[in-house]
Amino acid sequence: MSILYFVATPIGNLGDISFRAVETLKNVDLILCEDTRTSARLLQEYGISTPTQSYHLHNEHQRTQQIIDWVEGGKQIALISDAGTPGISDPGFLLVREAQERGIRVEAIPGASAVLTALVLSGLPSDRFIFEGFLPPKKGRKKRVESWLEEERTIVIYESVHRIHKLLDEMAEYLQADRKLAVTRELTKTFQEVIRGTITEVKAICETHENLKGEFVVVLAGKDFE
Repeated sequence: MSILYFVATPIGNLGDISFRAVETLKNVDLILCEDTRTSARLLQEYGISTPTQSYHLHNEHQRTQQIIDWVEGGKQIALISDAGTPGISDPGFLLVREAQERGIRVEAIPGASAVLTALVLSGLPSDRFIFEGFLPPKKGRKKRVESWLEEERTIVIYESVHRIHKLLDEMAEYLQADRKLAVTRELTKTFQEVIRGTITEVKAICETHENLKGEFVVVLAGKDFE
């Protein structure tokens, strides 16, 4: 029986991959990569010579049916993203939905998670939380941020280096200034950093930060946390 594998990869440190993930990637017929050039370093590190093809935001609609046909034809295929778990703010949803509709077995190989890593490092409550992913760049953004005003659960958000200051400005404008916040960047990498404090305090630190670069996961406390 052919299987479609969704394989989690490291979010930074290449050592954060499971034995099962490596063995799966070695044994499948094809690896679908968000960016084959980015994935090449990981595959080379673990001696994985399986052929690769691209599967990303700009071609997933065109390629999904072809991939499903390959799996139905007997190929074992794995999907990976540049970092983390495919399907979580990365391509994968269309493929797993189509596979399930066609009765194809789907296996998820778990691994490193930026969401959970940031949540643990934040020091904020982790018993109840919501994941917002990336906010829309423009339309609908203000409404999303304002919706957190009465949210009691911890909120986890992805943000790019290009909009991290904008997000902090929006939080300061639309939310309670004393809400606890943690801005994490470069998780599991050499220059990992966690900036904790109130919205006002974290915003001030980030405004004077000399090297605020990298990938960001922002963790915001619920409204009643003290």
